[in-house]
Amino acid sequence: MGACLGACSLLSCASCLCGSAPCILCSCCPSSRNSTVSRLIFTVFLFLGVLVCIIMLSPGVESQLYKLPWVCEEGAGTPVVLQGYIDCGSVLGHRAVYRMCFAMAAFFFLFSLLMICVRSSQDPRAAIQNGFWFFKFLVLVGITVGAFYIPDGSFSDIWFYFGVVGSFLFILIQLILLIDFAHSWNQRWLGKAEECDSRAWYAGLFFFTFLFYSLSIAAVALMFIYYTQPNACYEGKVFIGLNLTLCVCVSITAILPKVQDAQPNSGLLQASVITLYTMFVTWLALSNVPDQKCNPHLLTHLANETVLAGSEGYETQWWDAPSIVGLVIFLLCTLFISMRSSDHRQVNSLMQTEECPPMLEATQQQQVAACEGRVFDNEQDGVTYSYSFFHFCLVLASLHIMMTLTNWYRPGETLKMISTWTAVWVKICASWAGLLLYLWTLVAPLLLPNRDFS
Repeated sequence: MGACLGACSLLSCASCLCGSAPCILCSCCPSSRNSTVSRLIFTVFLFLGVLVCIIMLSPGVESQLYKLPWVCEEGAGTPVVLQGYIDCGSVLGHRAVYRMCFAMAAFFFLFSLLMICVRSSQDPRAAIQNGFWFFKFLVLVGITVGAFYIPDGSFSDIWFYFGVVGSFLFILIQLILLIDFAHSWNQRWLGKAEECDSRAWYAGLFFFTFLFYSLSIAAVALMFIYYTQPNACYEGKVFIGLNLTLCVCVSITAILPKVQDAQPNSGLLQASVITLYTMFVTWLALSNVPDQKCNPHLLTHLANETVLAGSEGYETQWWDAPSIVGLVIFLLCTLFISMRSSDHRQVNSLMQTEECPPMLEATQQQQVAACEGRVFDNEQDGVTYSYSFFHFCLVLASLHIMMTLTNWYRPGETLKMISTWTAVWVKICASWAGLLLYLWTLVAPLLLPNRDFS
């Protein structure tokens, strides 16, 4: 009997992976909305690709990748030394990340095109979105294998520019998510303070606002100390000073009486979050300045120190503080995209989502009670998010993580692993665009009083 039950369980899970509606009437899936589960599984696909990229950057795996064609310009299996101290494996690792992220971006872009104008789960394409996970995983693996057989040539150069544009857009998406998170946070705590008639909630808001501004000021001081010199690094000084000035301006704007009247939910908490994120993006930009005097993270600076010390070899170090923090923020924002609910208005607008009507929400609650232990279809009357735009966000996420893991180096441009001013200007421009976007959310109700910005 036990063996029979085990076989039935395996068959049920197999149908979950291979069926057209895997998580609608499946006991092996958790009790949740079908739309949420689908987003989470696609996000797991993305995270698996990120994990593969991280593994490919490790020196032990890089040595095995010599067996693949076109990965090393001097031929497979032949160790090549660049500038006498950087092994070809370091370039190889970056090229592997480029190909892995190309495969992920191509996979999600394919689904973005396939899911255009899907209105409800009654559309046959919705079954592809919410099912056939095993076959979709095989498609991703097939695209990945094919990507490693792309001749290098100008591939890295061209794909670098795709990564630049995609990363720029995803930085803006991260900012939108942070704005939404800060608005939701501020609104909930103010609501709790009014309900409980307690000043503790106000004290909490004040504490975190003060904390974020303190961290921002500390970041400015540290950037001036480590990324500038008294008689040099003028670009870095301008970037830090200008972004600090802009952050002060948006903070003052957020508490102006007219802005407060038009936007009652605006406040210093949101401005402090935006200020801290702007300083983080500024830090990322300064970490790519191709000047040894102005950038302590520069790879060539570390390599030259090793050569001067008389070391026979040099092991490249890809993981620095900006990359680690950027990876953590990327993971959190991607999860937020996948698990966001109808309470997050900015994300709903971004994902082209409509809030669930009360009657439909009550119907869904009845479905949850009736389908305990299973995932139910909550999109029969209409999709809860734009399938196509969700996949497009994952395309941008794939490009952004490619640039983050490779520190914006260009393995196709030159054999020298150096930073470029392109990376600096893209990040700085993204910080400016983000500040202007937040400023627009503050002043738009004043400039366009006839429109509803609630």
